[in-house]
Amino acid sequence: MASSAGARVVGSARQSSPSPNPAHLLGKGKVEEVGQEARAASADLLLFDNDLTPTQLRNLERMLDLKVVDRTQLILDIFSRHARSREGKLQVELAQLTYLLPRLTGRGTMLSRLGGGIGTRGPGEQKLEIDRRRIRSRILRLSRSLERVRSQRALHRKFRESRQFHMVALVGYTNAGKSTLFNVLTQSEVVTSPQMFATLDPTVRALAGDSRQPVLLSDTVGFIRHLPPHLMVAFRATLEQLKEAGLIVHVTDAADPNYLEHDSEVENLLADLQVASTPRLHVFNKIDLLSPREVGRLPHGPEQVHVSAAGLIGLPELLSKIDQVLTSSEQQATFRFSAADGERINALYRSGRVLAKEYRGGEVWIRAQVSESVRRRFEPYLASATVDVA
Repeated sequence: MASSAGARVVGSARQSSPSPNPAHLLGKGKVEEVGQEARAASADLLLFDNDLTPTQLRNLERMLDLKVVDRTQLILDIFSRHARSREGKLQVELAQLTYLLPRLTGRGTMLSRLGGGIGTRGPGEQKLEIDRRRIRSRILRLSRSLERVRSQRALHRKFRESRQFHMVALVGYTNAGKSTLFNVLTQSEVVTSPQMFATLDPTVRALAGDSRQPVLLSDTVGFIRHLPPHLMVAFRATLEQLKEAGLIVHVTDAADPNYLEHDSEVENLLADLQVASTPRLHVFNKIDLLSPREVGRLPHGPEQVHVSAAGLIGLPELLSKIDQVLTSSEQQATFRFSAADGERINALYRSGRVLAKEYRGGEVWIRAQVSESVRRRFEPYLASATVDVA
Protein backbone atom coordinates (compact mmCIF):
# COMPACT_ATOMS: atom_id res chain seq x y z
CA MET A 1 0.00 0.00 0.00
CA ALA A 2 2.84 2.39 0.77
CA SER A 3 4.26 1.86 -2.71
CA SER A 4 0.83 2.44 -4.29
CA ALA A 5 0.64 5.75 -2.43
CA GLY A 6 4.00 6.85 -3.81
CA ALA A 7 6.11 6.26 -0.70
CA ARG A 8 9.52 4.59 -0.53
CA VAL A 9 9.82 2.34 2.51
CA VAL A 10 13.18 2.75 4.27
CA GLY A 11 12.51 0.64 7.34
CA SER A 12 9.90 -1.21 9.36
CA ALA A 13 9.23 -2.31 12.92
CA ARG A 14 6.78 -4.64 14.59
CA GLN A 15 5.52 -4.99 18.14
CA SER A 16 3.24 -7.71 19.49
CA SER A 17 1.25 -6.78 22.56
CA PRO A 18 -1.82 -8.32 24.22
CA SER A 19 -3.00 -4.83 25.21
CA PRO A 20 -2.05 -1.92 22.92
CA ASN A 21 -1.07 1.28 24.70
CA PRO A 22 -4.16 3.54 24.69
CA ALA A 23 -1.99 6.66 24.52
CA HIS A 24 0.52 5.68 21.80
CA LEU A 25 -0.58 2.23 20.52
CA LEU A 26 3.07 1.13 20.96
CA GLY A 27 4.90 1.03 24.26
CA LYS A 28 6.73 4.23 25.14
CA GLY A 29 10.13 2.59 24.74
CA LYS A 30 9.17 1.23 21.34
CA VAL A 31 8.01 4.68 20.23
CA GLU A 32 11.42 6.13 21.12
CA GLU A 33 13.17 3.27 19.31
CA VAL A 34 11.07 3.80 16.16
CA GLY A 35 11.76 7.52 16.30
CA GLN A 36 15.52 6.97 16.46
CA GLU A 37 15.42 4.54 13.52
CA ALA A 38 13.28 6.94 11.49
CA ARG A 39 15.67 9.84 12.05
CA ALA A 40 18.66 7.65 11.21
CA ALA A 41 17.01 6.68 7.89
CA SER A 42 16.02 10.32 7.17
CA ALA A 43 12.35 9.31 7.07
CA ASP A 44 9.77 12.08 7.00
CA LEU A 45 6.67 9.92 7.47
CA LEU A 46 5.57 7.04 9.70
CA LEU A 47 2.89 4.64 8.43
CA PHE A 48 0.99 2.43 10.89
CA ASP A 49 -0.73 -0.74 9.71
CA ASN A 50 -3.37 -0.06 12.33
CA ASP A 51 -6.14 2.47 12.84
CA LEU A 52 -5.07 5.12 15.34
CA THR A 53 -7.42 6.98 17.64
CA PRO A 54 -7.28 10.80 17.46
CA THR A 55 -5.46 10.80 20.81
CA GLN A 56 -2.86 8.27 19.66
CA LEU A 57 -2.28 10.22 16.46
CA ARG A 58 -1.69 13.50 18.30
CA ASN A 59 0.56 11.90 20.94
CA LEU A 60 2.72 10.09 18.39
CA GLU A 61 3.25 13.21 16.29
CA ARG A 62 4.11 15.22 19.39
CA MET A 63 6.66 12.64 20.60
CA LEU A 64 8.24 11.90 17.23
CA ASP A 65 7.95 15.27 15.49
CA LEU A 66 7.05 13.39 12.30
CA LYS A 67 3.92 13.14 10.23
CA VAL A 68 2.02 10.00 11.26
CA VAL A 69 -0.49 8.29 8.95
CA ASP A 70 -2.60 5.29 9.95
CA ARG A 71 -3.98 2.51 7.77
CA THR A 72 -7.32 4.18 6.99
CA GLN A 73 -5.70 7.48 6.02
CA LEU A 74 -3.29 5.63 3.71
CA ILE A 75 -6.16 3.78 2.01
CA LEU A 76 -8.04 7.05 1.58
CA ASP A 77 -4.97 8.62 0.00
CA ILE A 78 -4.75 5.78 -2.54
CA PHE A 79 -8.48 6.05 -3.22
CA SER A 80 -8.08 9.77 -3.85
CA ARG A 81 -5.39 9.06 -6.45
CA HIS A 82 -7.61 6.71 -8.44
CA ALA A 83 -11.06 8.35 -8.24
CA ARG A 84 -11.96 9.48 -11.76
CA SER A 85 -15.73 9.82 -12.04
CA ARG A 86 -17.93 12.25 -10.14
CA GLU A 87 -19.41 9.34 -8.20
CA GLY A 88 -15.97 8.04 -7.24
CA LYS A 89 -14.88 11.47 -6.05
CA LEU A 90 -18.07 11.85 -4.02
CA GLN A 91 -17.50 8.50 -2.35
CA VAL A 92 -13.86 9.28 -1.53
CA GLU A 93 -14.69 12.72 -0.11
CA LEU A 94 -17.47 11.26 2.02
CA ALA A 95 -15.07 8.69 3.47
CA GLN A 96 -12.38 11.34 4.02
CA LEU A 97 -14.67 13.72 5.87
CA THR A 98 -16.13 10.91 7.98
CA TYR A 99 -12.57 9.98 8.96
CA LEU A 100 -11.61 13.61 9.60
CA LEU A 101 -14.59 14.63 11.73
CA PRO A 102 -13.50 13.08 15.07
CA ARG A 103 -9.90 14.20 14.47
CA LEU A 104 -10.50 17.94 14.27
CA THR A 105 -9.97 18.78 17.93
CA GLY A 106 -6.39 19.65 18.78
CA ARG A 107 -5.07 19.29 15.24
CA GLY A 108 -4.95 22.96 14.31
CA THR A 109 -1.18 22.99 13.75
CA MET A 110 -1.18 19.74 11.84
CA LEU A 111 -4.11 20.69 9.65
CA SER A 112 -2.21 23.68 8.30
CA ARG A 113 0.71 21.45 7.29
CA LEU A 114 -0.54 20.89 3.75
CA GLY A 115 2.21 20.85 1.20
CA GLY A 116 1.31 17.63 -0.59
CA GLY A 117 2.32 14.06 0.11
CA ILE A 118 0.66 11.07 1.74
CA GLY A 119 -2.09 11.94 4.17
CA THR A 120 -2.70 15.42 2.77
CA ARG A 121 -4.56 14.59 -0.44
CA GLY A 122 -8.31 14.95 -0.44
CA PRO A 123 -10.87 17.50 0.56
CA GLY A 124 -8.31 20.33 0.52
CA GLU A 125 -7.12 22.99 2.93
CA GLN A 126 -10.37 24.90 3.12
CA LYS A 127 -12.42 21.79 3.96
CA LEU A 128 -9.87 20.51 6.44
CA GLU A 129 -10.02 23.74 8.45
CA ILE A 130 -13.79 24.16 8.67
CA ASP A 131 -15.58 23.31 11.88
CA ARG A 132 -17.54 20.20 12.75
CA ARG A 133 -20.88 21.74 11.87
CA ARG A 134 -19.86 22.52 8.30
CA ILE A 135 -18.26 19.11 7.87
CA ARG A 136 -21.45 17.41 9.05
CA SER A 137 -23.42 19.54 6.62
CA ARG A 138 -21.10 18.54 3.77
CA ILE A 139 -21.35 14.86 4.76
CA LEU A 140 -25.13 15.15 4.63
CA ARG A 141 -25.03 16.69 1.13
CA LEU A 142 -22.61 14.02 -0.09
CA SER A 143 -24.83 11.28 1.32
CA ARG A 144 -27.84 12.72 -0.48
CA SER A 145 -25.89 12.92 -3.74
CA LEU A 146 -24.90 9.28 -3.40
CA GLU A 147 -28.53 8.37 -2.66
CA ARG A 148 -29.42 9.91 -6.02
CA VAL A 149 -26.72 7.73 -7.58
CA ARG A 150 -28.38 4.70 -5.98
CA SER A 151 -31.74 5.78 -7.44
CA GLN A 152 -30.18 6.09 -10.90
CA ARG A 153 -28.65 2.64 -10.51
CA ALA A 154 -32.07 1.27 -9.59
CA LEU A 155 -33.49 2.64 -12.86
CA HIS A 156 -30.63 1.07 -14.81
CA ARG A 157 -31.25 -2.18 -12.98
CA LYS A 158 -34.94 -2.19 -13.94
CA PHE A 159 -34.01 -1.55 -17.57
CA ARG A 160 -31.55 -4.45 -17.57
CA GLU A 161 -34.18 -6.72 -16.02
CA SER A 162 -36.72 -5.68 -18.63
CA ARG A 163 -34.24 -6.63 -21.37
CA GLN A 164 -33.41 -9.94 -19.71
CA PHE A 165 -29.77 -9.06 -19.22
CA HIS A 166 -27.92 -11.36 -16.86
CA MET A 167 -25.57 -9.54 -14.48
CA VAL A 168 -22.22 -11.10 -13.59
CA ALA A 169 -19.97 -9.32 -11.07
CA LEU A 170 -16.22 -9.72 -10.67
CA VAL A 171 -15.02 -9.53 -7.07
CA GLY A 172 -11.72 -10.25 -5.40
CA TYR A 173 -8.89 -8.96 -3.30
CA THR A 174 -7.23 -5.84 -4.61
CA ASN A 175 -4.69 -6.45 -7.41
CA ALA A 176 -6.03 -9.95 -8.13
CA GLY A 177 -6.26 -9.15 -11.85
CA LYS A 178 -10.00 -8.41 -12.07
CA SER A 179 -9.65 -5.50 -14.49
CA THR A 180 -7.33 -7.44 -16.80
CA LEU A 181 -9.83 -10.32 -16.86
CA PHE A 182 -12.66 -7.83 -17.39
CA ASN A 183 -10.88 -6.34 -20.42
CA VAL A 184 -10.28 -9.73 -21.99
CA LEU A 185 -13.85 -10.99 -21.44
CA THR A 186 -15.51 -7.80 -22.70
CA GLN A 187 -12.89 -6.66 -25.23
CA SER A 188 -12.64 -3.36 -23.35
CA GLU A 189 -9.78 -1.12 -22.29
CA VAL A 190 -10.42 -0.40 -18.63
CA VAL A 191 -7.33 1.01 -16.90
CA THR A 192 -5.23 -1.72 -15.28
CA SER A 193 -2.37 -1.20 -12.86
CA PRO A 194 -0.26 -3.23 -10.43
CA GLN A 195 -1.11 -0.61 -7.80
CA MET A 196 -3.77 -1.32 -5.22
CA PHE A 197 -7.30 0.02 -5.75
CA ALA A 198 -6.67 0.95 -9.39
CA THR A 199 -10.41 0.35 -9.94
CA LEU A 200 -12.74 2.54 -7.89
CA ASP A 201 -15.45 3.42 -10.36
CA PRO A 202 -17.74 0.51 -11.34
CA THR A 203 -17.67 -0.42 -15.00
CA VAL A 204 -20.30 -2.48 -16.82
CA ARG A 205 -19.78 -3.95 -20.30
CA ALA A 206 -21.40 -6.66 -22.42
CA LEU A 207 -19.68 -10.04 -22.20
CA ALA A 208 -18.06 -11.07 -25.47
CA GLY A 209 -18.56 -14.59 -26.79
CA ASP A 210 -21.34 -16.89 -27.92
CA SER A 211 -23.46 -16.96 -24.77
CA ARG A 212 -27.06 -18.06 -25.26
CA GLN A 213 -28.27 -14.97 -23.40
CA PRO A 214 -27.13 -11.34 -23.16
CA VAL A 215 -24.71 -10.99 -20.25
CA LEU A 216 -23.36 -7.83 -18.62
CA LEU A 217 -20.10 -8.02 -16.68
CA SER A 218 -19.37 -5.63 -13.82
CA ASP A 219 -15.90 -4.77 -12.49
CA THR A 220 -15.86 -3.69 -8.83
CA VAL A 221 -13.49 -2.11 -6.33
CA GLY A 222 -10.95 -4.53 -4.90
CA PHE A 223 -11.44 -5.79 -1.35
CA ILE A 224 -8.82 -5.62 1.38
CA ARG A 225 -8.47 -6.90 4.94
CA HIS A 226 -9.76 -4.72 7.75
CA LEU A 227 -11.59 -2.39 5.38
CA PRO A 228 -12.81 0.47 7.61
CA PRO A 229 -16.60 0.36 8.14
CA HIS A 230 -17.15 3.95 6.96
CA LEU A 231 -15.42 3.08 3.68
CA MET A 232 -17.97 0.31 3.19
CA VAL A 233 -20.75 2.87 3.81
CA ALA A 234 -19.24 5.38 1.38
CA PHE A 235 -18.91 2.77 -1.36
CA ARG A 236 -22.32 1.20 -0.74
CA ALA A 237 -23.69 2.60 -4.02
CA THR A 238 -20.88 0.86 -5.89
CA LEU A 239 -21.00 -2.43 -4.02
CA GLU A 240 -24.79 -2.67 -4.33
CA GLN A 241 -24.20 -3.87 -7.89
CA LEU A 242 -23.30 -7.19 -6.30
CA LYS A 243 -26.89 -7.56 -5.03
CA GLU A 244 -28.32 -7.54 -8.54
CA ALA A 245 -25.80 -10.04 -9.88
CA GLY A 246 -27.08 -13.46 -10.85
CA LEU A 247 -23.52 -14.78 -10.62
CA ILE A 248 -20.46 -13.63 -8.68
CA VAL A 249 -17.06 -14.49 -10.13
CA HIS A 250 -14.50 -14.47 -7.32
CA VAL A 251 -11.06 -13.77 -8.79
CA THR A 252 -8.00 -14.93 -6.83
CA ASP A 253 -4.35 -14.15 -7.50
CA ALA A 254 -3.17 -17.77 -7.42
CA ALA A 255 0.48 -16.65 -7.52
CA ASP A 256 0.15 -14.73 -4.24
CA PRO A 257 1.44 -16.85 -1.33
CA ASN A 258 -1.22 -15.29 0.93
CA TYR A 259 -4.16 -16.01 -1.37
CA LEU A 260 -5.99 -18.17 1.20
CA GLU A 261 -6.01 -15.30 3.67
CA HIS A 262 -7.17 -12.91 0.94
CA ASP A 263 -9.97 -15.29 -0.09
CA SER A 264 -11.16 -15.46 3.50
CA GLU A 265 -11.39 -11.65 3.65
CA VAL A 266 -13.40 -11.59 0.42
CA GLU A 267 -15.81 -14.22 1.75
CA ASN A 268 -16.31 -12.23 4.96
CA LEU A 269 -17.09 -9.05 3.03
CA LEU A 270 -19.53 -10.87 0.74
CA ALA A 271 -21.29 -12.17 3.84
CA ASP A 272 -21.44 -8.61 5.25
CA LEU A 273 -23.00 -7.45 1.97
CA GLN A 274 -25.56 -10.29 2.23
CA VAL A 275 -24.67 -11.83 -1.13
CA ALA A 276 -22.93 -14.97 0.14
CA SER A 277 -25.78 -17.13 -1.22
CA THR A 278 -25.49 -15.82 -4.80
CA PRO A 279 -24.25 -18.49 -7.27
CA ARG A 280 -20.46 -18.39 -7.42
CA LEU A 281 -17.55 -19.29 -9.64
CA HIS A 282 -14.02 -19.18 -8.21
CA VAL A 283 -11.39 -18.13 -10.76
CA PHE A 284 -7.75 -18.74 -9.91
CA ASN A 285 -5.93 -16.17 -12.01
CA LYS A 286 -2.24 -15.76 -13.01
CA ILE A 287 -1.55 -19.48 -13.37
CA ASP A 288 1.07 -18.59 -15.98
CA LEU A 289 3.23 -17.52 -13.03
CA LEU A 290 2.98 -20.99 -11.44
CA SER A 291 4.66 -24.29 -12.22
CA PRO A 292 2.48 -27.24 -13.35
CA ARG A 293 2.95 -28.78 -9.92
CA GLU A 294 1.74 -25.60 -8.18
CA VAL A 295 -1.29 -25.44 -10.49
CA GLY A 296 -2.05 -29.05 -9.58
CA ARG A 297 -2.21 -28.09 -5.89
CA LEU A 298 -4.90 -25.49 -6.51
CA PRO A 299 -8.52 -26.45 -5.72
CA HIS A 300 -10.24 -28.29 -8.58
CA GLY A 301 -13.97 -28.71 -8.97
CA PRO A 302 -17.07 -27.74 -10.96
CA GLU A 303 -17.05 -24.24 -9.44
CA GLN A 304 -13.31 -23.61 -9.89
CA VAL A 305 -11.58 -22.40 -13.06
CA HIS A 306 -7.85 -21.88 -13.59
CA VAL A 307 -6.98 -19.03 -15.94
CA SER A 308 -4.41 -16.46 -16.90
CA ALA A 309 -6.10 -13.27 -18.07
CA ALA A 310 -2.79 -11.83 -19.24
CA GLY A 311 -1.73 -15.08 -20.93
CA LEU A 312 -5.20 -15.84 -22.39
CA ILE A 313 -5.28 -19.27 -20.74
CA GLY A 314 -8.49 -21.04 -19.68
CA LEU A 315 -10.88 -18.34 -20.89
CA PRO A 316 -13.13 -20.57 -23.10
CA GLU A 317 -13.73 -22.84 -20.11
CA LEU A 318 -14.59 -19.83 -17.93
CA LEU A 319 -17.07 -18.47 -20.49
CA SER A 320 -18.66 -21.91 -20.81
CA LYS A 321 -19.10 -22.23 -17.04
CA ILE A 322 -20.59 -18.73 -16.78
CA ASP A 323 -23.13 -19.70 -19.43
CA GLN A 324 -23.93 -22.99 -17.65
CA VAL A 325 -24.54 -21.32 -14.28
CA LEU A 326 -26.75 -18.61 -15.75
CA THR A 327 -28.78 -21.10 -17.76
CA SER A 328 -29.25 -23.45 -14.80
CA SER A 329 -30.59 -20.55 -12.70
CA GLU A 330 -33.53 -20.09 -15.09
CA GLN A 331 -36.87 -21.77 -14.39
CA GLN A 332 -40.20 -22.41 -16.04
CA ALA A 333 -43.25 -20.55 -14.81
CA THR A 334 -46.82 -20.01 -16.01
CA PHE A 335 -48.34 -16.53 -16.03
CA ARG A 336 -51.90 -15.32 -16.65
CA PHE A 337 -52.70 -11.88 -18.01
CA SER A 338 -55.79 -10.03 -19.17
CA ALA A 339 -56.06 -10.22 -22.96
CA ALA A 340 -56.02 -6.42 -23.00
CA ASP A 341 -52.71 -6.26 -21.07
CA GLY A 342 -50.53 -6.19 -24.16
CA GLU A 343 -47.79 -4.12 -22.51
CA ARG A 344 -47.01 -6.72 -19.84
CA ILE A 345 -47.31 -9.60 -22.31
CA ASN A 346 -44.78 -7.91 -24.60
CA ALA A 347 -42.51 -7.25 -21.59
CA LEU A 348 -42.57 -10.96 -20.74
CA TYR A 349 -41.68 -11.83 -24.33
CA ARG A 350 -38.70 -9.46 -24.10
CA SER A 351 -37.65 -10.73 -20.69
CA GLY A 352 -37.94 -14.48 -21.10
CA ARG A 353 -38.21 -17.34 -23.55
CA VAL A 354 -41.89 -18.10 -24.20
CA LEU A 355 -42.54 -21.85 -24.49
CA ALA A 356 -46.31 -21.87 -24.98
CA LYS A 357 -49.30 -19.53 -25.06
CA GLU A 358 -53.01 -20.25 -24.69
CA TYR A 359 -56.17 -18.09 -24.69
CA ARG A 360 -58.74 -18.91 -22.02
CA GLY A 361 -61.80 -16.70 -22.06
CA GLY A 362 -60.60 -13.15 -21.62
CA GLU A 363 -57.15 -14.20 -20.39
CA VAL A 364 -53.81 -15.12 -21.94
CA TRP A 365 -51.86 -17.94 -20.27
CA ILE A 366 -48.15 -18.06 -21.03
CA ARG A 367 -45.54 -20.63 -20.02
CA ALA A 368 -42.01 -19.22 -20.21
CA GLN A 369 -38.41 -19.88 -19.23
CA VAL A 370 -37.35 -16.92 -17.06
CA SER A 371 -34.66 -15.87 -14.62
CA GLU A 372 -35.42 -15.53 -10.91
CA SER A 373 -35.43 -11.72 -11.16
CA VAL A 374 -38.04 -11.81 -13.96
CA ARG A 375 -40.13 -14.32 -12.05
CA ARG A 376 -40.16 -11.97 -9.04
CA ARG A 377 -41.10 -9.01 -11.25
CA PHE A 378 -44.12 -10.85 -12.70
CA GLU A 379 -45.03 -12.61 -9.44
CA PRO A 380 -48.52 -11.00 -9.20
CA TYR A 381 -49.38 -12.73 -12.52
CA LEU A 382 -48.12 -16.21 -11.61
CA ALA A 383 -50.65 -18.95 -12.24
CA SER A 384 -51.07 -22.00 -10.04
CA ALA A 385 -48.12 -24.36 -10.21
CA THR A 386 -50.52 -27.24 -11.02
CA VAL A 387 -51.83 -25.56 -14.17
CA ASP A 388 -49.93 -26.11 -17.38
CA VAL A 389 -50.15 -24.55 -20.83
CA ALA A 390 -50.09 -26.90 -23.78
